[in-house]
Amino acid sequence: DLIAALQSELTEHGPPLPIYWGNRNWHPLLTDTLPKMSSDGIQNALAFVTSAFSSYSGCRQYREDIAQAQHAAGDHAPHVDKLRVFYNHPGFIDSMQDRLRAAMEKIPPERHDSTLLIFTAHSIPLSMAEGCAYRSQINEASRLVAEAFPNQAWRLAYQSRSGPPTQAWLEPDIGDELLRVRDKTNSSDVVVVPIGFISDHMEVIFDLDTEAQAICNRTGLNMVRAETAGTHPSFIRMIRELILERTEGSEPKSLGEC
Repeated sequence: DLIAALQSELTEHGPPLPIYWGNRNWHPLLTDTLPKMSSDGIQNALAFVTSAFSSYSGCRQYREDIAQAQHAAGDHAPHVDKLRVFYNHPGFIDSMQDRLRAAMEKIPPERHDSTLLIFTAHSIPLSMAEGCAYRSQINEASRLVAEAFPNQAWRLAYQSRSGPPTQAWLEPDIGDELLRVRDKTNSSDVVVVPIGFISDHMEVIFDLDTEAQAICNRTGLNMVRAETAGTHPSFIRMIRELILERTEGSEPKSLGEC
């Protein structure tokens, strides 16, 4: 759906670029996609990584994956430039604010003042977080999105952690945070905003719509989950603007690292 929306945007407004899709962990794999691009005569490409934030797994590992796929494709592999991260780009922020507004509409207006916003992102090991801007960028993006409801209390939690329990990861976990909200605040409603993800994929559906929702059902806390950016028109326009930054040297609308 994202590719189709972006293709329509580029066809209508330019530049008229072909779009290829390559994954790290599932088909179509990057190691299959780059040889296909090479056989199609593609010599230069821009990579849009579907991660808004800087970290090893959200940035440098993708660069490594692309380099490995280039090596596998041989001497005629296309040159690939990665588009920058977009955590504070107005197109991303606007799309998430719209998703938040739609979620808030599912809560009775008389309960809005006591509704708590909880932004979530994928947890990463503390050792990784200490060497990148991941945590600060997520906080900044959450702050910007929350400006749509300036009087609303908000906080940040994490989800989807893995690895051995002895390894420290970013906290609090969303499940623990929901229990804390119910026990220590007057809030009866929460809106969970998965700002760390751009599509409603399995981690969002299982961690939030299934596990987090089950906690809320047990404790009597009303939870509404905001949609991810997905194919929101502002988000699709943002991708085109990131392309134009590289192809035409247009002025960035926000500054991103990596």
